[in-house]
Amino acid sequence: MKQLGVWPALGLWALICLGGAAYTSWQGYGGPAYAAALTCFAYLLLVMLLLAAKGVPEWCNARLGPMAGMFLGASLLLFYLVYALGAHVLSFSRIIVGAALVFVSLGLAAWAGTGRAGAWQDFVSMLGVWVFVKFGPRMWLWPYPAGKLAHLLTVLLAIDTALASFLLVRQLRDTGYSIGWGKRWGVYVLGSFLVFACIAIPLGMAMHFIVFAPQWWHWANFIGLSISILVFTAWPEEFLFRGLLQNCLSKASKSEVAGWWTASMLFGFSHITNLGFPNWRYVILAAIAGLFYGWTWRKTGSIFASALVHGAVDTVWHFLFRTF
Repeated sequence: MKQLGVWPALGLWALICLGGAAYTSWQGYGGPAYAAALTCFAYLLLVMLLLAAKGVPEWCNARLGPMAGMFLGASLLLFYLVYALGAHVLSFSRIIVGAALVFVSLGLAAWAGTGRAGAWQDFVSMLGVWVFVKFGPRMWLWPYPAGKLAHLLTVLLAIDTALASFLLVRQLRDTGYSIGWGKRWGVYVLGSFLVFACIAIPLGMAMHFIVFAPQWWHWANFIGLSISILVFTAWPEEFLFRGLLQNCLSKASKSEVAGWWTASMLFGFSHITNLGFPNWRYVILAAIAGLFYGWTWRKTGSIFASALVHGAVDTVWHFLFRTF
């Protein structure tokens, strides 16, 4: 696999940050609170992208060992304080909640040590991260600006906490947390997407879950929205459900197939509250999607490949279909 290096990763980070800053400035945002929010976003994104660059986790582990994760966790809390102070929303309760997310996960990772993936602490930590993103007090934790960045910043904080816990403290291998490209990956990515589309579109229509309704007037936003879906939705979910959950389940059960199918079913059930509870139609389609994402991850060994399939599915769904 040809993996993205440190400098290209920094270039990608700068491009996203500058694009986001230009867009939000054009929207009229400014002042100290805006600067604090932008600084926090930039740092959280930097961690997420930089640890996907070639050799960065190994470099951190070689110099600091598991303590690298602890230092990273402390820095995440520090930049949350920057946000809270700049936005004038600093409170003891917010600090406690932010610290609990970061250091409970890190504590579980330190408890498990650097042993084999699939310890019970791994699954508790993953569950905690998912619950925090899905049901946590996002709007309360990130109130500025009017909660518009709440989901995005929560996802970034959660994924960075998982990176500190699993890549640096636990030092898990084979997660596939990297941006790169390998031989025949185009066949795997395109094939997985097309076969899933041939199954999901007729099934979704038959279940009255989706209807063909192209939003041609939104196509001007296609590139920006596609990148946003890939980076902030597909990438974090693939790391959690494939790089961590499927990986740990496979090692704990000593069966790649068992880990693959179990993680896919859990991925499906994680969507049961989406668009109304209990949404079994969403569960069924998401579980099937999980099988294809998991297959792509198994064939390539990279969450980047499975995230491309995942991102393509979500993008096509957004632009071409409407959900009942």
